Amino acid sequence: MLNQVQIPAHLKRYISKQRYEQYTPINQAVWRYVMRQNFHFFKERAHIAYRDGLTQSGISIERIPRIEEMDQCLQPFGWGAVPIDGLIPGVAFFDFQARGLLPIATDIRTLEHIAYTPAPDIIHEAAGHAPILCDHQYAEYVKIFGKIGAKALASKQENEVFQATRRLTLVMEDPHSTLDEIKQAEKELEEKVAKATEVSEATQISRLYWWTVEYGLIGDLDHPKIYGAGLLSSIGEGQHCLSDEVKKLPFDLEACITTDYDVTKPQPQLFVCHDFSELITAVEQFSERMAFRIGGNEGLEKAVQSGDVATAEYDTGVQISGVFTQLVKDQNGKAIYMRTAGPTALAYSYKELQGHGILRHTHGFGAPIGSIRGIDGLSSIQKGALIDLEYDSGIRLKGILKEWVNVNFQPVLLTLINCTVTYQDQVLFHPDWGEYDLIIGEKVVSVFAGAADPEKFFADENVELESEYVNTVTFSSLDHLYQKVRDIREKRQSSKDLPSIIRSLDDLYPNDWLLRLEILELCIEQEEFVSLAEKLKADLTKLKQKNSSLSFLIENGVKLIN
Repeated sequence: MLNQVQIPAHLKRYISKQRYEQYTPINQAVWRYVMRQNFHFFKERAHIAYRDGLTQSGISIERIPRIEEMDQCLQPFGWGAVPIDGLIPGVAFFDFQARGLLPIATDIRTLEHIAYTPAPDIIHEAAGHAPILCDHQYAEYVKIFGKIGAKALASKQENEVFQATRRLTLVMEDPHSTLDEIKQAEKELEEKVAKATEVSEATQISRLYWWTVEYGLIGDLDHPKIYGAGLLSSIGEGQHCLSDEVKKLPFDLEACITTDYDVTKPQPQLFVCHDFSELITAVEQFSERMAFRIGGNEGLEKAVQSGDVATAEYDTGVQISGVFTQLVKDQNGKAIYMRTAGPTALAYSYKELQGHGILRHTHGFGAPIGSIRGIDGLSSIQKGALIDLEYDSGIRLKGILKEWVNVNFQPVLLTLINCTVTYQDQVLFHPDWGEYDLIIGEKVVSVFAGAADPEKFFADENVELESEYVNTVTFSSLDHLYQKVRDIREKRQSSKDLPSIIRSLDDLYPNDWLLRLEILELCIEQEEFVSLAEKLKADLTKLKQKNSSLSFLIENGVKLIN
């Protein structure tokens, strides 16, 4: 069983339950077809870790994996696996990986999208991501990437692009979607993309992730091997990517973070790294320009632009977590005061300060930035004393000391009553607003996405993973035919039923190609069904002629059987 204790509260909202019994026989056949094709093709063309990594990570070619089994199998490699429900925000996805948890979407692509789907599914995230994690250096890269990526700040517009992308992928994968619904989702995404004119650090690092973890090649530029999960889980693109039609470029950090991608289309170029250590160097190099490394004005501006929960850390170690909405600046454009709106919490070294969680700071928080004149005398001031402070920036603060918080015998937080904070003619805080908590700190040295102590900040989101509601799946008559063939292949049923299954296919499902391939595989193995095999080959040829989009799938299936 998954160890739910290891999953932090703020990530539990993304966890789902893999209801294995709801996978249909057609789902299982889709998995088997894709995995047989991919294993046959990739065993010599993928990174050396792929072949053994499949079984080591708990993945079978014959059936959809159980995520609980994968979780156990990945533990020797310092990893685990958790089920999630579809596409989740990049920060959350990276946060899982930073903790050595591989998030796996429990859905599986439909037969109509068997070659490729833009929506996350179990083929992509289990068979694509997990095998290469059995390589120690690659597993280290993904974990390091997760720790850095989880701190990346996005913009409000990019968050809207993410939501629109999620809707489009779901609509495209849904077999019941109409053409108008798909066009509407595409139009919405185009509109959101057009508004997102600035590229945030979250988008840049997502691009680096895409061109490495998702679509990366490794080794010799002329004869590279595949390690990207998007390639290892796509029949079409995985085979197409090594052709001359796809440009192979030497891995370059700047090229990766400035090259955008389209999740709904095959990629026109790919980047080839020498080895995984090159990737570790690159992501650490990129982190040096991120807000969590540089802080200051630039970092605070990114936090305001994100419109989401972020954390600003002072040089004293005190951290403010909330949605940053405003920066007051001096005549030189330097931020001298910052404000959050809504629930805000204060922490020290990633642990919430007692009594300073979101219940105390429900409606936001304000804090000055900069050096204070005469601050040396603060440590000797008694409770009830009048505090009169002036910052070099011109901010003035007056109030009566109620209490303070010390760290290493130094005050890091003062609580004042009857407090007024002003800057020139602006009132930044008024006594009528209640008590004022003053953070002692001169510089903001780090700004990053999320809360400093997410366990406390998002405690209310600690949802139960179990649900009483179970959506029962009703198997179709076609599902039952697929199950019969599976039972025959696994020796649970006699092969004498194959002719009657074919007759049912001909009568009810003349356009189904995958089950005919599975039956052909069984017929070729037995001399008594030679005539049936020839009939099936003829049927499959007709289906190719009738629908050209099936040619690639059918030809590859027949080739593998032969």
